[in-house]
Amino acid sequence: MKNVKHDFVEKNVGWLAILLTIAISVGGLVEIVPLLFQKQTNEPVIGLQPYTALELEGRDIYIREGCNNCHSQMIRPFRAETERYGHYSLAGEHVWEHPHLWGSKRTGPDLARVGGRYSDEWHYVHLMNPRDVVPESNMPAYPWLAENTLDGELTAKKMETFRKFGVPYTDKDIANARASVKGQTEIDALIAYLQVLGTGLQQQGN
Repeated sequence: MKNVKHDFVEKNVGWLAILLTIAISVGGLVEIVPLLFQKQTNEPVIGLQPYTALELEGRDIYIREGCNNCHSQMIRPFRAETERYGHYSLAGEHVWEHPHLWGSKRTGPDLARVGGRYSDEWHYVHLMNPRDVVPESNMPAYPWLAENTLDGELTAKKMETFRKFGVPYTDKDIANARASVKGQTEIDALIAYLQVLGTGLQQQGN
């Protein structure tokens, strides 16, 4: 009788699809739901600060230029990764990230701990022509970033949206957003973003 039922499911595409969906859904819920109630996945690490207006604009430029297509921001807890990039990534570092930029493709190195590793000048030269500082690099140059300036017109609205997601921006942060980015170049914003990556955990002392 059991074999008959098994054969019925395998031969009936509709029932097979329904039961597979149920099995995958239950498995997914078992894996995901507990994480929603764990402190370490929902609370920021000590010392974590929300992005400033300039850093937030830099993050958008990072996404716009496709940097996340070649650079991950997630160090896995393996010796080979921690020795090269630093402390493995913690969920509490990313609670205010919308969307997350963990990624998995590493055409270039992981950037989760790049903040403070190089000077602003190094980043500037690297973005203008990567091969001036890394001769073997296949990364494209981004000279237009030094020419484009920010007007900050939408910065406050972005911060208001992030605040709805739980990012602790104050009314003062939002009120000063446009003035703090207006006239800055896109390369300045991108460098500001890169220089803050991973620094929340550094402040915690890890």
